[in-house]
Amino acid sequence: MAVFLPTRVGAQRAFLVGVQSSDMPAGEGEELLAELTELVENLGISVVRATLVNLRSPSPSLFLGKGKAEELAAAAKADAADVIVFDSALSPAQQRNWEEMAGVAVIDRQEVILEVFADRARTREAVLQVALARMEYSLPRLTRAWTHLSRQRGRGAMGGEGETQLEQDRRVVRDRIAHLKEELAAVVRHRGVQRTRRVRVPLPTASIVGYTNAGKSSLLNRLTGSHVLVEDKLFATLDPTTRQLVLPGNQKLLLTDTVGFIRRLPHGLVDAFKATLEEVLVADFLIHVVDITSPHFEKHRSTTLSVLAELGAGNKPALNVFNKVDLADEGEVRAARQAVPDSLLLSARTGKGVAALEDRCRELIAHGLGTVRLLIPLDRYDLVARLHELGHVQAQEHREDGILVTGRFPPSQNGVLKPFVLRRSAP
Repeated sequence: MAVFLPTRVGAQRAFLVGVQSSDMPAGEGEELLAELTELVENLGISVVRATLVNLRSPSPSLFLGKGKAEELAAAAKADAADVIVFDSALSPAQQRNWEEMAGVAVIDRQEVILEVFADRARTREAVLQVALARMEYSLPRLTRAWTHLSRQRGRGAMGGEGETQLEQDRRVVRDRIAHLKEELAAVVRHRGVQRTRRVRVPLPTASIVGYTNAGKSSLLNRLTGSHVLVEDKLFATLDPTTRQLVLPGNQKLLLTDTVGFIRRLPHGLVDAFKATLEEVLVADFLIHVVDITSPHFEKHRSTTLSVLAELGAGNKPALNVFNKVDLADEGEVRAARQAVPDSLLLSARTGKGVAALEDRCRELIAHGLGTVRLLIPLDRYDLVARLHELGHVQAQEHREDGILVTGRFPPSQNGVLKPFVLRRSAP
């Protein structure tokens, strides 16, 4: 059964409505409206007008006051818009009231984001996650698809045709939601098995997080030499991609690129994508990437931190990275350093500052591990190579009675190293 989603039925011209409410910082409504414009254009829909409305308090029936609503509906009709898009969340009743008044489809920011995610999803897991979020979002809005049958409702025990069809569709959607959850659980279990196989080779892990379009995939490509999709648009890729990074000293690190965050991300998507974002929860540390050239980078940082906290990863160790420094001016660099003094400045495009990030990754991997001094037999170069691969070798000296190695190594190696330990210190 097709779920009623206006952006899927040929909308070409959008009339955007942004809101600056009394509880929002000055200028935030305009920033969000510009972001909504980019989201809508990413769907291939042209924006005929974007209007910002000052709002003291929302109306239960139309969100805006009736006079302003009628004014905007008339303007949308004059512009020949076939969809009105609100930057604020609308209730199902508000959407129905607007559509009856304006005579065109009316959607909100949440639905636009769901559509963008649906266009970007590629792997089975991402497709299932998006489908689940869209179904859960659509369930209370199904009546929008059957208003043309409302006059056919009868008074008998079974009700009219429209009422019967609506109840049937609700059952279909609920069954589909249950089925999607089962499928998604199976995919998550499979990915858990894959993760367990990686853990058997005890390599440290890190997740790259940040606001959408901050350059996370570009950084993954620069660090690992991979070729993950990179495009200058919101949510270019939704699927977690893991690649191996070999740090100086042959220290290996598994890096995972994660879906980008955005302000007013639908809670249904946060829930649906928790399986994907589990990579964040199991990572040893995070690399938080911020676009230094964005005038709203502090809002982007706070949005990312807020979602991480919601996921339960708010206290995880993190390296703060400002990307696109090759495009930044002195004022932007100064603002970044003031906002996050311990941050790293780099360019994933040119490679500037990447070596400093790799050094910080090595330091973070070593942090929390006690220093061990080992005397490895001369015929065990394989063990020396393994120590370079899995841990942080601080010093190495060849002697007549063996190879003296000082460093920090994962606890999983304690059993192997025990016969060769000369001294061990606490972290």
